Amino acid sequence: MKYVLDTNVVSLLMKGEPNVIQHLKRVERSAVRIPQPVVAEIAYGIPRLSRSKRKDALASRLELLKREIRGVAWSDEVSEAFAMIKAALERKGERIDDFDAAVAAHAVAEKCILVTTNLKHVMRVPGLEIEDWSQKL
Repeated sequence: MKYVLDTNVVSLLMKGEPNVIQHLKRVERSAVRIPQPVVAEIAYGIPRLSRSKRKDALASRLELLKREIRGVAWSDEVSEAFAMIKAALERKGERIDDFDAAVAAHAVAEKCILVTTNLKHVMRVPGLEIEDWSQKL
C-alpha cells in the first residue's frame, strides 16, 4: 500500500502532530510520497511568514521532509488524472480547487491512498481512496 500526503497532513507533520506521526510510524517510509503541488504550497507559505524562529524551523522541517519522504513528480499520467477529476466534478456541477485536484490526481495516477484532513473536498473525487491520519489510532 502506498500513500500520498496532502498539504494539511504535511503541515501537521511539520508541527509534530502526534496522531500523524503515529500513523506514519506504522507504514514503510518508502510507501509514503509528497506530491510536488504540496511542496509548492508549503514552500509558498513559509516565505510569507514574518521573520522568526518559527519560520526558520518550518523551513528546516520542510527540507528534512523533502530528504526523508520521496516526492511525486507531475507526470503525463497525473495530468490526465487531473483532467478527468476536474471534468467529472464539473459535469456534476461541483467545483474543486486546482491544488486539491492536483494532489488527488497524484494519488489516483500513482494508485496511492490520499492522506488528508480535507475529507469534504476530496471524498467526491472518483476513484480516490482516502485516509485521515489526524485521527487517533
